[in-house]
Amino acid sequence: MKSFSKLIGLLLLGVLLIVVAAGFALTHFFDPNDYKEEIRQLAREHANLELELNGDIGWSLFPWLGIEITDAKIASADTPDDPFADLRLLGLSVQVMPLLRKEIQMSDIRIDGLNLTLHRNAQGQGNWEHIGQPSTSEQTTSAEQQTASSSESSPKAQQPGRASKPLKLDINSLIVNGARIDFHDEQSGQQFNLESVQLTTGAIRDAEPIALKFSGFFGNSKPLLRARIELTTKASIDQGLQRFALDSLKLSGEVAGEPLNGKTANFTARGNLLYDQSAQVARWDNLRLSVNQLKALGELQVAELNTAAKLTGAFSIAPVNLHEFLSGVGIELPAMADKKALSHFELSTRLNGTHNSLLLDELALSFDQTALSGSAGIKDFTNSTLYAHLKGDQLDADRYLPAAEKAASTERQAEVKQQTQQAGSSGSTDLPQAPSKSAWSSADLLPMEQLGKVNADVALTFNELTISKFPILQAQLKLLAKEGVITLNNLQGNLFNGEFKSSASLNTTTPQPQLTAKLNINNIPIEKITQTLGQEVTMTGLLDSNMDLRSQGNSEQAWVDHLNGTLDFALHQGVLLDANLERQLCIGIATLNRKQLAPATGSKDTPFNDLRGTLKIRNGVANNQNLRVAIPGLSVKGQGDINLRVLSLDYHLGILIEGDTQPQADPACQVNKNFAGLEWPVRCRGPLELGAKACRIDQDALAKAAASRAGEKITEKLHEKLDEKLGGKVRPELKDAIKGLLNR
Repeated sequence: MKSFSKLIGLLLLGVLLIVVAAGFALTHFFDPNDYKEEIRQLAREHANLELELNGDIGWSLFPWLGIEITDAKIASADTPDDPFADLRLLGLSVQVMPLLRKEIQMSDIRIDGLNLTLHRNAQGQGNWEHIGQPSTSEQTTSAEQQTASSSESSPKAQQPGRASKPLKLDINSLIVNGARIDFHDEQSGQQFNLESVQLTTGAIRDAEPIALKFSGFFGNSKPLLRARIELTTKASIDQGLQRFALDSLKLSGEVAGEPLNGKTANFTARGNLLYDQSAQVARWDNLRLSVNQLKALGELQVAELNTAAKLTGAFSIAPVNLHEFLSGVGIELPAMADKKALSHFELSTRLNGTHNSLLLDELALSFDQTALSGSAGIKDFTNSTLYAHLKGDQLDADRYLPAAEKAASTERQAEVKQQTQQAGSSGSTDLPQAPSKSAWSSADLLPMEQLGKVNADVALTFNELTISKFPILQAQLKLLAKEGVITLNNLQGNLFNGEFKSSASLNTTTPQPQLTAKLNINNIPIEKITQTLGQEVTMTGLLDSNMDLRSQGNSEQAWVDHLNGTLDFALHQGVLLDANLERQLCIGIATLNRKQLAPATGSKDTPFNDLRGTLKIRNGVANNQNLRVAIPGLSVKGQGDINLRVLSLDYHLGILIEGDTQPQADPACQVNKNFAGLEWPVRCRGPLELGAKACRIDQDALAKAAASRAGEKITEKLHEKLDEKLGGKVRPELKDAIKGLLNR
């Protein structure tokens, strides 16, 4: 028995020596470089590849089945003159014995100097297409073999319980050094590259995480962009469950180029990524993002990937100086009145999205001293529909508008200034003339082409809103924009203890943009409006107004020139400042009394109880036929025009003294009882800014009124004398005839 065991051992040793000798002989006497042409032919037939093997092929057989290829180029057999890949070195080896157990145990896979040059021509064909597809003859042979195999299936293969054992993968590492990828698309003009690529992995084994490290430089031509990228993670692949995960992901680097206007952005993204194909879910947990000084946290999930993808998640941005951040990534904001604007910004929200929308729900946003809450986002990417329904505590919009610049004096302003100095306040100077220059600019105001593309659904509410220095309380705004028509459904609020409500629309689809506006004002102090606009206050009082206006064009001048509509107004508890109508009346009374008026004393202002009327506007000129002003002891009525094109007025007023016939302090201003109830004519003409300073007693009209009134008095006296003389001696018919002659 002992001799038999020894014999068996010697036989096994002999077999092993034969195998080793055979391996030695194959590797030393069989040179694969002698079969390069055969290898190239096999690549053409089975993989549709054109191989160019310029370097030597090295190989080993046992105990490692290894191969090493140097200086090779690869092209599609359809475009053999347009290689898409070349490499300096490819080396790999597999242990022989585990292969017999359907286990792949490999040492390091090493790839050095790989260059991929991918090109798509003007017809949309890529130089890498059809790779891996066998030649036409090979496809025919393969199809015939497959048909024969299916008709003559082996009974053994169909027996239950004899399923083939899956391959078991075990690779020590994968190393890629100095790789480069270039892509050029002639159709789109897109061109980018990835160079200096370094890729290393840890052990690659079934059901075990794979440590992965990647770095490289990315470049793009349109727009010009350069980026450095580094990535580290642990990748897990479960082919059975179709789950792919990247745990402890860290993607970092820096980017610079045209989009950043010469600035550089450093970025880092961390978290855990998961793609579950069986559940059709992709998720990014523990998201941590930083770009320069901006820091953000969140989590994202996309479900129903195979049907209607739905995005959910949460996202928050830590407090940051937004102005500095945007400047640091090349976004220069327009100049603002407040240089410290946007120095504080923070946000938190929940995300909800589909393939065609993205909404920020439960939004909590704060910037500077303003806090907003609500929902915002894009409701329809196809039509770029902006959605924002937000509520805020306070907003000073003037902080974010351009700083007010003192406009250069126009020719009209110089003209009005001269007339103001000449007009004075005594009312003794001649009536000023209407300005001859337009008060408005002819420059385009709105970007109509861009506005025509806007689609929006906006609803904003603020407890306090300041805009153009107007402090609005409980401000509300609702705006809809669709297919070139922008509709302001509502803009309302409380202003200076009064209130206003307005609506408007802008139609950009017509050859000339069409504008409409409606405004209702209740109990707003007109002097506050004038002061806020930076104009001289000439009148005070509480304003009520209703207006319905329409116009067209895209400049101040066009809007005024084509302005049409109506405007009702009423001013209560008012005062005409620096315009003493009593003095004006005294000038007229002194003229009738033929007396010299004493120097002016007392108040320079004129209070009134009520001022109201209706303006009918036609092509920039407002006509009024029913002006009424109630002043203690007086009533005023008037009619005339306001030319909005040059901001001038031309009015005829009638002032009626209502029963105040008591002697005045100045005898020259005493109202004769014969003239009580006489309507005193006043003419107002000149720049609108002058207000009551542009008004004078109409001396010619006053003389005619006085003459008419004197004639009436003489006729009355004659009637009285006639009655005394004739008494009852003349028949009534004859008496009436005589009176008729006197009245002619």
